[in-house]
Amino acid sequence: MRRSGGHLAIRGKGGTVPYRPKAYRWSRPNYSPNRRRIEIWNFVLQFLASLWSMNKPWTYKGGFTEAKKIARRRKQASWIRETILELGPTFIKLGQLFSTRSDLFPSEYVEELAKLQDRVPAFSYEQAKAIIEEDFGRKVDDLFRSFDPVPIAAASLGQVHKAQLHSGEEIVVKVQRPGLKRLFGIDLAIAKTIAHYFQNHPRWGRGRDWLGIYDECYKILYEEVDYINEGRNADTFRRNFRDKEWVRVPRVYWRYSSPRVLTLEYLPGIKISHYEALEAAGLDRKILAKLGAEAYLRQLLNHGFFHADPHPGNLAVSPDGALIFYDFGMMGRIRTDVRVKLLDLFFGIAKKNAEDVVECLIELEALARTDDMGPVRRSIQYILDNLMDQPFEDQSVAAISDDLYAIAYDQPFRFPATFTFVMRAFSTLEGVGKGLDPEFNFMEVAKPFAMQIMTNGNSLDRNTFFNEIGRQAAQVGSTALGLPGRIEDTIEKLERGDIRIRVRSIETDRVLRRIGNVQMGTNLALLVSAFTLSATILLVNGEIWLALIVGAVALLLAGSLIRLIMRIERSDKMM
Repeated sequence: MRRSGGHLAIRGKGGTVPYRPKAYRWSRPNYSPNRRRIEIWNFVLQFLASLWSMNKPWTYKGGFTEAKKIARRRKQASWIRETILELGPTFIKLGQLFSTRSDLFPSEYVEELAKLQDRVPAFSYEQAKAIIEEDFGRKVDDLFRSFDPVPIAAASLGQVHKAQLHSGEEIVVKVQRPGLKRLFGIDLAIAKTIAHYFQNHPRWGRGRDWLGIYDECYKILYEEVDYINEGRNADTFRRNFRDKEWVRVPRVYWRYSSPRVLTLEYLPGIKISHYEALEAAGLDRKILAKLGAEAYLRQLLNHGFFHADPHPGNLAVSPDGALIFYDFGMMGRIRTDVRVKLLDLFFGIAKKNAEDVVECLIELEALARTDDMGPVRRSIQYILDNLMDQPFEDQSVAAISDDLYAIAYDQPFRFPATFTFVMRAFSTLEGVGKGLDPEFNFMEVAKPFAMQIMTNGNSLDRNTFFNEIGRQAAQVGSTALGLPGRIEDTIEKLERGDIRIRVRSIETDRVLRRIGNVQMGTNLALLVSAFTLSATILLVNGEIWLALIVGAVALLLAGSLIRLIMRIERSDKMM
C-alpha cells in the first residue's frame, strides 16, 4: 500500500489501484440526526432481542447445550464489534472503554471489544484546512512553511498531518474530526436513555450502576476531544520524566494549538512492536521491556498520573533506545488519599485478611456494601489463600486481573475507571514486554521497584511506609490494652440480660426456599399429569370441547412448572 496524489493506493498485479475507504453516514457533513437515532436504536433493539433469545432453549436448532450457548455468545460479540465500527467514533470509544470492564460483561464480549481499532477513513484536507483556519483566523500557508495534505495517521477522533514551521522546526498537527462534538451530543443523549433502561431493568440493573458508568464515560470522552487538555497532560507527563533521559515526550507548541488543533514536536521512532526493526537498529529488546515496565511503575507509584492507553501504537523507541510516548488524551490520576487507602489494602492482602481487604475495597468505592457480604468475603479469602501461595515473581498481571474480574462478575463490585485503566495498562504492558522478551515477567520487575518506593517513601511521603507501620502498631497496642475492660463490660451485660443474640443463617434460608420451590414443582407436575390424563379420557369419549378446555389448563400449568424449574436453576447457580 502507498499514498498517491493525496489518496491511499494499493499496489496489485494489475498495477496501482486507488483505495476508497468505506463512506460511513456519520462521516458526512450533513448527516441526518433522525437517521442516526434510528441506526442506534436499531442496534440496541437487535441486541436486546438476541439477549432475550440467548437463554431460550427452543431457539437452538437441534437442542440446547452449553457449548451452543457459548458459540452463540461469541457470534453475538463479533456482531457487536462490527456494528460498533459502523456506528463510528462515539461507540468505538465506548467499546474500547467497556473492553476494560470484565466485571460488567461476559468474557466473550470483552475479548471482542478489545480488538476494536479506529479503522475509519481519513477526512479531506479541505476539511482539516477549514478547521485550522477557523480556529486561528489565519491561512494555513501563513501559519506553516509546509503542510502535508496527506495525513500520516487517522483515527476515530482526528488525524495527524506532518508540517514545518517557518522557523524550520519539524512538527505534527493533530486535527479533530469535523462535527465530532455534534455527533457526541446526539450519541451520548441516546446512550443516556439506554443507560436509564438498563438501570431500571429487573435483571440487568440489579447490582449495577449504569448511570454512574455513563457519567464516567461521558467525562472521559469529552476530556479526550479537548486538545487543550491533552496538551496540558503532555506537558505534565514530560515534566514528571524530565530527569529521565530514557523517556521522551513531544513538546507542545501552544501558539499553534486550540481545542480542535494540537501542534506537537515531531519525534519519530520505531514502533515498539516492530521487533525486527528494533533488532536491526541494534537495540536490546530485554532492556526495552524492563524500561517500559519501570516507566509505568513510576507513573503509578511516584507521580499518581499515568498513561491510560499504553498500547503499542502509542509507544515508540528512538534510535538511541529512549522510549517515546504519544497520545495523552486518556490519562489516569490517583489521588494521594487513594494511594494511602491502597497502602491499607496492601497490608490487608499481605496479612491474608479478607475482612480488611473488603473494608478497604468499600472505602475505595470498588465494592458496594450489601446485607450479606459473606459470599464476597469468602471469594476474596479464596483468592488470598490460593494466589498468595505462589511465588511473587511467578505471578502474571493478566492472570490476577482475570481472577479479580471473574469474582467481580455478578457480584457487588464497582471498579472505578482508574482501577480498570490500571489493570488494562498493566496487562497491555505485560503483553508488550513478553513480545520484546519471552522471559519477561512484569511482577518480577515490579517487586524490587515497589520495595524501593516503599522503603524510600517516594510515593506519598518520605516516611509514609514506616508511619503506617507505627500507626498500625499503635492501633494494635491500643486495642490490646482496652481488651480486658471490654471483655468485663460484655460479661456484665450478659449477666444482666442486656445482650440479645440474634442468629440468621442465609444459607439455611436459601435451602428452605429451594425446598419450598421443589415442593411447589412437585404439586404442579401432579396437576399437569392429572389434567392431561383427564383431557385424554374426555377426548376418547368424544367430549372434544371439554377436552380442549382441560388441555388448555394443563398447558398453563405446564408453563408455570417450566418457569419454576428455570427459577430453581438460576437460584442454584447463585448459591
